[in-house]
Amino acid sequence: MSSHLTLLGPPADPDRRFWLIAGLGLAALVLPTLWDFLFGEWSSYSQGHEVLLLAAAAWLFYRQADTIAALPDRPAAWAPILLLALGLLLYAFGRTQQFLRLEILSLYFILVAVLACFKGWAVLRHIWFVLLFLLFVVPLPFSAIVLVTGPLKEAVSVVASTVLGWVGYPVGHVGVVITVGQYQLLVAEACAGLHSMFILEAMGLLYSNLMNYQSWLRNVLLAVLVVPLSFLANVLRVMILVVVTYHFGDRVGQGFLHNFAGLVLFGLALALIGGADRVLGAVLPKRFRR
Repeated sequence: MSSHLTLLGPPADPDRRFWLIAGLGLAALVLPTLWDFLFGEWSSYSQGHEVLLLAAAAWLFYRQADTIAALPDRPAAWAPILLLALGLLLYAFGRTQQFLRLEILSLYFILVAVLACFKGWAVLRHIWFVLLFLLFVVPLPFSAIVLVTGPLKEAVSVVASTVLGWVGYPVGHVGVVITVGQYQLLVAEACAGLHSMFILEAMGLLYSNLMNYQSWLRNVLLAVLVVPLSFLANVLRVMILVVVTYHFGDRVGQGFLHNFAGLVLFGLALALIGGADRVLGAVLPKRFRR
């Protein structure tokens, strides 16, 4: 009898088994939505930054994994179970009726509910930033994009053409069309839209979180400064595109736009955010620097 029990070994850890089942269930819901959003019927809503944000969020969550595991287990309460049921109903409705934003938000509720079912609401104190960061994956309403993007594009066109004119380039603009030499460039939404500011705001918040500043003033100032800094990064990207097109032709300019412009934008924006952070560290009173 004893040898038979030894061969069977100890029973599987039920906590790990439940986490595995919950993880597989979440993956079964998330993966079809993510595929449709990035590559399928909803790909026109995607701006290409969602994978970057999801990867960053997964990494942030992984950093908190040990802390979450150390929290005492809580018996499932009614509130998390009701939230889970609501999330599943919203997911089914959004999936079947093709409401993308509702479908994505329902996954957000399901994630919160699953975590709360295992560890109670206390888990939210440890992952609040991850949950905030994940909201940047949700597509912006089309009405907001139309309302804000038009003025942004025209403002970028004005600033970029004016600065290049100051340094001697034969540049002019009519609305959102920039003329340089024999070439005309349309400042599209990707070059100066609300989407780029949205993703850069997320990156600015991520930067503040990784720096782990305790000063609320420094964190707030960094978050606010991301908006003008992202606008400046967009202006610099358009200026680089205009200069490349003027010197090397439209084909090289279009190749730069499709292949490197996004990397240039994020590189410029992160450099500007880092520079602004250094300035804040130098000018803020000592008690607000950390």
